Amino acid sequence: MKQEKVILVDVNDNPIGIMSKMEAHEKALLHRAFSVFILNKKGELMLQQRAMHKYHSPGLWTNTCCSHQREDEENVLAGKRRLKEEMGFTTHLEEIFSFIYKAPFENGLTEHELDYILLGYFDGSPIINTNEVATWKWMSLEQIKNSIKNNPQHFTVWFKIIFDRFYKYINTKNDGNN
Repeated sequence: MKQEKVILVDVNDNPIGIMSKMEAHEKALLHRAFSVFILNKKGELMLQQRAMHKYHSPGLWTNTCCSHQREDEENVLAGKRRLKEEMGFTTHLEEIFSFIYKAPFENGLTEHELDYILLGYFDGSPIINTNEVATWKWMSLEQIKNSIKNNPQHFTVWFKIIFDRFYKYINTKNDGNN
């Protein structure tokens, strides 16, 4: 199995090196990542449940897909690549914002990412890669917000952080369109 690499960056997203994904997570080093959020025409978000054999956060619900850019790969192209690999479809993606977060896991690993949030729209059913995804569902943003509040243990650490920002972004965007 090919060892996946991540792009180490400074807080201004200047690349400072390449490292194996596992080593970067063991050392909690800041690296570039992306998170894809797919909405349908009803404004529902496509969630995925992570496969049960994942080395961290198995079986937890999270955004449509997320991963790490490859060296010299643009954010949107990386998002499209991973969306196809995990969920079996492609769609237009737009980079909407980025931020840095740090989230430790119970197994001693830490996500420390400069995360680019990518937004797309799709109304079909995905063809999931069962090596990555156990199942999927559509949920309204209000349902997700309430579910995170009432059952936070069902969601990945990063999704809880990102969803709050995504929710505010979507509501601000929708307020501006009225």
